[in-house]
Amino acid sequence: MPKTKVKRKEAQAQQSIGTAPKVLSRKEQRKLQREQAQVRQSIIQFTVTVVAVSAFVGLLVGLTSGLTLGVGAGLAIACLILSFKYPRYAIYGFIIYLPISGTVTYGLGGNAILQLAKDAIFFPALFGVVLFCRKYKQALIIPQVIKIPLLILFTFLMAVLLLVNGSQQLSAVNETPILVGLLGLKALLGYSLLITCIYYLIRTKEDLYFLLRIQVILIIVCCALGFIQYFMLRTGICPGTQGTGEELFKASLESRCFVGGSLLYAPQVGQIRLPGTFVAPWQWGWFLISSAFFAFGTAFSDRSFIWRALGLVSMAVVMMMAVLSGQRIALALVPTSAIVLLVLTGQIFNLKRFIPVGIGLFLILSFLVARDPAIVNERIASFQDRWEASPPHEFIVQQLNWAQRQQRGFLGRGLGRATNSARIFGRTQLVETYHSKVLYEVGPFGLIMLLTLFTILTVSTFRAYRSIKDPNLRGYAASMWVFVLFISYNPYYYPLDVDPVNVYYWLAAGIVLKLPDIDRQERLKQSLEGDTKRKLSKKELRQLKKSQAAAEFK
Repeated sequence: MPKTKVKRKEAQAQQSIGTAPKVLSRKEQRKLQREQAQVRQSIIQFTVTVVAVSAFVGLLVGLTSGLTLGVGAGLAIACLILSFKYPRYAIYGFIIYLPISGTVTYGLGGNAILQLAKDAIFFPALFGVVLFCRKYKQALIIPQVIKIPLLILFTFLMAVLLLVNGSQQLSAVNETPILVGLLGLKALLGYSLLITCIYYLIRTKEDLYFLLRIQVILIIVCCALGFIQYFMLRTGICPGTQGTGEELFKASLESRCFVGGSLLYAPQVGQIRLPGTFVAPWQWGWFLISSAFFAFGTAFSDRSFIWRALGLVSMAVVMMMAVLSGQRIALALVPTSAIVLLVLTGQIFNLKRFIPVGIGLFLILSFLVARDPAIVNERIASFQDRWEASPPHEFIVQQLNWAQRQQRGFLGRGLGRATNSARIFGRTQLVETYHSKVLYEVGPFGLIMLLTLFTILTVSTFRAYRSIKDPNLRGYAASMWVFVLFISYNPYYYPLDVDPVNVYYWLAAGIVLKLPDIDRQERLKQSLEGDTKRKLSKKELRQLKKSQAAAEFK
């Protein structure tokens, strides 16, 4: 290859990470400004056209089928088109919309189809990512080591869908087993390629901090809304749960207050289960548990003192809402997760960060406890009573034994047959532990394949985390890896089956797997800034080529 061509490639590669000088003439500056203005104008024109068409279709549907369906149809069309056209912004929108989806759903009437609205954002964006990977010849399945186990599992699940759900479809009455199976398939693997989306979404260190800071803002906002919900119930602005007998022990939409969906508030019998901004209380509980990991990462690893302070605030409000919301599993796992994170990430030995965060968190929580210690004592007593009435380890064993007895062949009872979200299309069984649920649906072989996939992903994220040199990036990676490890093998309830964990699991994995590239990119940038005359090695050129391709992901 001619030397001039090599130098040109090196210059382009250096520009992709911001190390090459960008001195433009006035003519070039004006040309660049015109191009940027044209791009902005085209985006505005396209968006206005899509909104106008969507509004027209929504109006027609609204006049014929009702206001709620009209609004839903208009929003769905706009989301589908814009998400496909601008997948990068759509992925951000998907992550932002997820924790408020329950509030939006019931704000628009609570139609069951609206609970799938977030998929109208994600899957068109995913299709755009697939086309991007084909165009620039980038890997679609990341990391490559999960490609074979993922494809084997997907093939097996398709066999279950065709043979089990398909045979059920032939004799179905008042249900659609194929659609039940498709929703079951989505619950198991539907968001697995979010890893790929996040891998190409994060192009630079700034993108990483932006994404994780968005998470902290969402945590604080959602917890603030959840606190307002609690305050409105506590002061009588919302009446809480009404009725007698069993009605005082079940969450219902009739008690809905301010945000979220089904709610239980009957303090006279010691029953409080708040949904926060989500559809149901247990989803809110798992949002709080997941948020503990993201908040911990920002509190200890953000490069900005202000954002570390906000991370500390987000940890405090998560712990506060774990108490006030009445979520026993959150009350147990949020503080436990913080302790485990301190040990496994090594932050407990990082006294420079640990002491300020620890003291700040202690003071905040001490103040909150001192204001109303009766609530804390009541929640702890409720947790102890629940543990004594149904010890988790015994409950898990009972569920596994039950699922084993329900087997009818090695393919299981059919995809989606124990998936709550699939009940709108057919009969489903309530199975309250994740591995029992998978065993019931796809049999022992399906469960083994899924655990194999999770194990390989957990090992891959661990290796990625251990390869990082930058202490801040390493701290973030450690928090995300611990989350992946915890969720991969957590047997209690079924967080991987529902919002938000079914998204946050793959989101965390994608962040960890991208961080080694960001780390190498930053070290290479520093190296080139220190020695502008140094030639790039072939490995460095390959790395920068990947960076250039990622930069094209719009």
